[in-house]
Amino acid sequence: MKILNLYAGIGGNRWLWGNEHEITAVENEPEIAKIYQDFFPKDKVIVGDAHQYLLDHFKEFDFIWSSPPCPTHSIMRWKFVNSSMTKKSMKNFQPKYPDMKLYQEIILLSKHKHNAKWVIENVKPYYDPLIPAQKIGRHMFWSNFNIEEIELPAERINQSRVKEIAEIKGISCDFKNKFKLKLIRNAVNAKVGLHILKCSFSDKQATLFNKEVNK
Repeated sequence: MKILNLYAGIGGNRWLWGNEHEITAVENEPEIAKIYQDFFPKDKVIVGDAHQYLLDHFKEFDFIWSSPPCPTHSIMRWKFVNSSMTKKSMKNFQPKYPDMKLYQEIILLSKHKHNAKWVIENVKPYYDPLIPAQKIGRHMFWSNFNIEEIELPAERINQSRVKEIAEIKGISCDFKNKFKLKLIRNAVNAKVGLHILKCSFSDKQATLFNKEVNK
């Protein structure tokens, strides 16, 4: 199966997918791409613009996962922008237009002919989603298949340290980066990544996939 993993980060969503698939990951930051490659040496890692790569290659894959940038959509940033606090750090939070690449990708994948199952992940926005989505934990998911409910432990990540957050997410924190805490916090829970990949295929395909990842 050919999988496209966009805005790959350190690969939280991909952590439990196994190594039986042909996975292409696209990440814009070279240092982060290097971390991903170290974790998943068999994947093809491309340092580049994930948004453009999707437009150019979306018809080539069986499954597409995209996690476009979320800060301009987040409830937390909106609260900071509207806060009456006068701390110097708050001056960094100026109003910004929501990044419409999120909805561009949803429309592209939902309205153009191709055979891929796809899912686009983002934070719960401070506004009502312009296109209906499914909420799982702290994240919103748009897809062309049904995602079954999954129970997850509460993520009190704002009160946790790097190692504790990594354990909650089900991923490793064994890497060096000055933004390590942010990278871990932004990672999708590994169990959610596996659950969604399983949900994207028929019972027969899911059974085959289970056998592959459990080898």
